[in-house]
Amino acid sequence: MIVYDGVKSDFLHSVEQDTIALEIEDNIRRIMGINTPQNQFRAWVNSLHYMYKVMTDAEIPANAGIAIEYNVPQTAKRVDFMISGYDTDSKPGMVIIELKQWSELTKVDSVDALVETFTGGAVRRVVHPSYQAWSYAQLISDYNATVQDKNIQLKPCAFLHNYRRSINDPLDDIQYEFYTNEAPAFTMGQVDDLRSFIKKYVKYGDDKEILYEVDNGKIRPSKSLQDSLASMIKGNDEFVMIDEQKVVYEKILAVAKQCQKDHKKRTIICQGGPGTGKSVIAINLLAKLTQYGQVVQYVSKNTAPRQVYAEKLKGTTTKKNVDNMFKGSGSYIEANNNIIHTILADEAHRLNAKSGIYRNLGENQIKEIIHAAACSVFFIDENQRVTIHDIGSVGEIKKWAEVEKSEVVEMELISQFRCNGSNGYLAWLDDVLEIRKTANYNLEGLDYDFRVCSSPHELRNLIVEKNKINNKSRILAGYCWEWPNDARRNDSNHHDIVIDDFGISWNLNNGKAFATSESSINEAGCIHTTQGLEFDYVGVIIGDDLRFENGCIVTDFNKRASTDKSLFGIKSMYRKNPEKALALADEIIKNTYRTLMTRGMKGCYVYCTDNELSKYFKKRLFMSPQTIYPFSVGETKVAAEDEEIYGKE
Repeated sequence: MIVYDGVKSDFLHSVEQDTIALEIEDNIRRIMGINTPQNQFRAWVNSLHYMYKVMTDAEIPANAGIAIEYNVPQTAKRVDFMISGYDTDSKPGMVIIELKQWSELTKVDSVDALVETFTGGAVRRVVHPSYQAWSYAQLISDYNATVQDKNIQLKPCAFLHNYRRSINDPLDDIQYEFYTNEAPAFTMGQVDDLRSFIKKYVKYGDDKEILYEVDNGKIRPSKSLQDSLASMIKGNDEFVMIDEQKVVYEKILAVAKQCQKDHKKRTIICQGGPGTGKSVIAINLLAKLTQYGQVVQYVSKNTAPRQVYAEKLKGTTTKKNVDNMFKGSGSYIEANNNIIHTILADEAHRLNAKSGIYRNLGENQIKEIIHAAACSVFFIDENQRVTIHDIGSVGEIKKWAEVEKSEVVEMELISQFRCNGSNGYLAWLDDVLEIRKTANYNLEGLDYDFRVCSSPHELRNLIVEKNKINNKSRILAGYCWEWPNDARRNDSNHHDIVIDDFGISWNLNNGKAFATSESSINEAGCIHTTQGLEFDYVGVIIGDDLRFENGCIVTDFNKRASTDKSLFGIKSMYRKNPEKALALADEIIKNTYRTLMTRGMKGCYVYCTDNELSKYFKKRLFMSPQTIYPFSVGETKVAAEDEEIYGKE
């Protein structure tokens, strides 16, 4: 969808009359029902005056097509500026220009496409402008049938009109070389260079005919994207399905294809515990349904699973643009009905009602996903809800499916492929953490390496040694230590977690995936960077929010770090309704450690800051049911009853 379109002469006239920004604002309000923030309006005024200067070149044809704020189908992304026409060989093409008002940036070392710059009122980590322009061009070519069938050339670039380039400028660092070659970045003083780039691909005008054809092009995945995904999956051991995983995969595949055929809306709920293969099934479906010509997207609330699975798909090959197939759970706030063929919502228990940094956008993520997709698939484990804002439940999905008039199909994965395929370990853990009573009193006879370490040093040494095998072992920790949002997040010498003479940083904010980066062995991961992922061995540091007192497991939300938003609002809730607050906090804290302690496929080593909890875990390794400490499931224990201890939010 194009917000503003015309030919070059129309654009120049609108800028001369100071109406261009007003026209765009009016069109966005009329077409999309959105009011434009003043900072965006000012950005149009500023950047489009610079584009006016570029477009006054007489050799750029007056009837070349101009599109501003082109809304890329199936996304909330908008391309700043596009110019259409024909080259000297009469080949159709479009120049895609990403406009930036930045005046400076710094590179982010060892990260493929990220930079830091001042934007949105603060210094933020964002993608390199050349990457952004390249990814938009790649997205359009991957999914627009007109571009594919008519071989329309898409030529991306970036224009940073306020940016003063210097020798050895970070904008041109070698780590961004692929993207700057594919989408050159033009800066202050390079108007003539940008003009030359445009004229190379737009020699003759098209009276915006090419823009019209692209805007009305059928949406379908390109053959190259289909083949690329198929080759990434084939022979990749990470995505091999076995036993009932294959059965459930085929069932979901059939339902999704039926939706494509009869245009009826269906919602699939697939329940499964840790390690049952939910994510493996989702990635296989992503590839196979794309081969069937569907527009498919993998969705998760947390960035970590999306980043890791995209990396695993790409493997050692470079610049395979599958990133556009991986979306955050708040991506469908303004999506039209059935705009996507199939959405695969992994870790659906983590979905929220509202979206955005301040949780003030949209209505309900579950509703928005069901609304946007003809076939919505929710992979869910209700026992992995780990924050106060997690609303993902089977009941909630069914409720919104009914609102959206979507047929519900339910499936379940039972067999456990994590923890050496041991359902017994999971049952034992539930019993130990007093989540539910089970018949698994101890770990005798189970092929799973569980150890209780006497110090965090011992735990680290064990995990470091295991990690030497294949880089698939990690240290994790409960969120009982602060994680400051400043430069210390990038400093491995700053130890966030300190226990006596032991120290370690939370995983660094360097853009690398904690689960795959080799340097991550020197850092600790938390629930937010590891949920939905798996390792061979994990070492879990259990903080003071989980203790053992008077023969019972005790949870204490007052011991969680203030930087952890998982329980944000619990203190206010406690003052209003203590019983509800304690029950919710108890569930979240236990679910958090249950999730962390089931990330390891072969083993889990724990260190407890509470000595009594360590003793309890050791006893439970070989304990008989007659000697287990009594407890009542559902009865919440807390370390302190005095309301004053909890203070104010």
